[in-house]
Amino acid sequence: MTAASEPGAPGAVPGTDAPAGGYAGADAEAGPDVEAVAVLADPVRRGLYGFVRRARRPVTREEAAADAGISAKLAAFHLDKLVAAGLLRSGYGTPGGTPRVGRRPKVYERAGTHFRISIPERRPDVLAEILVDAVAGQEQGEDARAAALRTARLRGEEIGAAVRAGGGAGRLGPERSVTLTQSVLERYGFEPDRPAPTELRLLNCPFHPLAARSPELVCGINRAFMCGLLTGLRTAGVRAVLAPHPGRCCVEVRAETRADPRAAPTANE
Repeated sequence: MTAASEPGAPGAVPGTDAPAGGYAGADAEAGPDVEAVAVLADPVRRGLYGFVRRARRPVTREEAAADAGISAKLAAFHLDKLVAAGLLRSGYGTPGGTPRVGRRPKVYERAGTHFRISIPERRPDVLAEILVDAVAGQEQGEDARAAALRTARLRGEEIGAAVRAGGGAGRLGPERSVTLTQSVLERYGFEPDRPAPTELRLLNCPFHPLAARSPELVCGINRAFMCGLLTGLRTAGVRAVLAPHPGRCCVEVRAETRADPRAAPTANE
């Protein structure tokens, strides 16, 4: 789903893999990932990409061509396609550090990005980040589950606040709250469906199959994240409630109602 800096890759800047207030690529669309994978469908191009990655240094089109058994001109064509897709980057240098007379040749190296395609959308990295932060920030006397729920809620609040800081949302009533929440959840692969103006059903669980292994924990984290998101977005008149249903996310967003026991506040909210 995302393109992000690959740890240890040339040009990667430590600490810049994730946007402020969100996860890596939270605001990115899946388009670049799909296009990058499509570029690698060509076997020659795929072989050239593998050669550049294995080299671990800038290589010329002549070196890549020799490895692939094609002309340098054809190699340059394919290499430039890989650059355009964000899989490689190019520049001018001296391969192997050997000085040359005249103009420096064009060289190619790995771009320091990673791409992921998942259908339907799966985001185990989001859950992993929450759990790692929970362990690292666990407070004295706090058990692991409580730390995970607290961290998930805080992360949701950060993301919601970042969206609000972007401006344009204004004062929110229930329907506008659902509209804004829907736009954020779409970015995370929840596939929100809106059967009513103040109701969202989430048709996909990005944390499946981990949710199937430990539904109480993962669904609790999911709901805590949603509650935090609504708080950060400063929504009004809607809540995140547990509503388990086969084939769907366990959380729904709906209008507040005192008659729904699943919407009752908890100690972790």
